[in-house]
Formats: sequence, C-alpha cells, structure tokens
Amino acid sequence: DSQKTCMMDGNRRKIHFAFRDGREMAEEYDMTTGGLLVRKWRKHREITGKNNSRSWIYEIGEEEVQKPVESEIVENLSNPICIRKDTSKSFQWRIRNLPYPMETYNVTTTDGKLITVRTTNRKYYKQLGIPDLERIGEVLETSRLTVAHANNTLIVSYGKSSNMLRLEKLIAAELSKIKASKDGDVECNQQ
Repeated sequence: DSQKTCMMDGNRRKIHFAFRDGREMAEEYDMTTGGLLVRKWRKHREITGKNNSRSWIYEIGEEEVQKPVESEIVENLSNPICIRKDTSKSFQWRIRNLPYPMETYNVTTTDGKLITVRTTNRKYYKQLGIPDLERIGEVLETSRLTVAHANNTLIVSYGKSSNMLRLEKLIAAELSKIKASKDGDVECNQQ
C-alpha cells in the first residue's frame, strides 16, 4: 500500500510511490508504447547519520549522465556498462563495451535467483537479478534465457512467465486509473 502521485512530462507518464516504511519508488512509462522506461528506488533517510544517502538506485533504465567538470575524475568510457531495458515479453539487459566474440560469453542461471554472465577469458563477470520475480516468489528457469551479441553489446533476455505478464497487465490497469497532472500543474505549498 502506498501513496501515488502521477504526472505527465512530454511523452512520459511519471508515477511516484511513497510507501509507509519510508521507501520511495518512481516509474516512467512511454505514453505511445506503454513500456516501462525507468524504475528507481530510494530508502528513507535515517536520523543517525549512517547510510544517509538519498540517491536513487536504478532497477530499470539508466541515470541521466551529468557532463563532468574538467577537474573531476571520470570513469573510463570504454568500461562495460550494464543497463536493464525490458520489453513487453522479456526482461532484458544490454551490456555495452564488450568486444569479445559470442563464443567467449557464458551466461547461466545460479540457484534459480541470479543470471551469471562471465567470459572465458576472465575479463568480465556480472550477476544479474530480477527483483520483479523475487517480489512474487518465482525462480529462474534456464530455458527462458537467451543471449545475443552485436555492435560490442551483449544482450541478455529472460522471457516473462504468463503469471508475470498477467500481473503486469493488472498493474498497468490500476495505474491507468490514477489522475495525472500536466508538467507544471503540481501544487506547491509556499513556505
């Protein structure tokens, strides 16, 4: 159970969820396709000063990259970048900057909870989870896993179960009932 706020921003429908335990979730949907573009979470701020970060943790999509100031140290642009971008029928990760041939990659499921991506040359290792399935208690099946490689990008896809597709349809129907305000129409209390 959560408090929901919805807003239209151009071609995006943005929905903010505030949960009773202090967690927040924000989702952005493409209005033409209805596809989920971004899902991000953040936990409530603790008064103790420990774990006081208020930054968002991206589950789907990627953070808008700020242009670095010349004096800042920046991450190497050739490092692999893993981004989850789901389709209507599958959970999908795109791992950019992986130049190795397809036979170099070994993609498996681990304990029914994680997808493990590794290279035979030991240059890359990553474990991918699907929080959506964890929340509904489903375990991973190796038969739903597919892998492709093109343009230095490894594409890992995991087909959604009929149970997950049904749940997403119910959620979409529920979210469509939320009245959305247009960009700039949000009431702000003056102090």
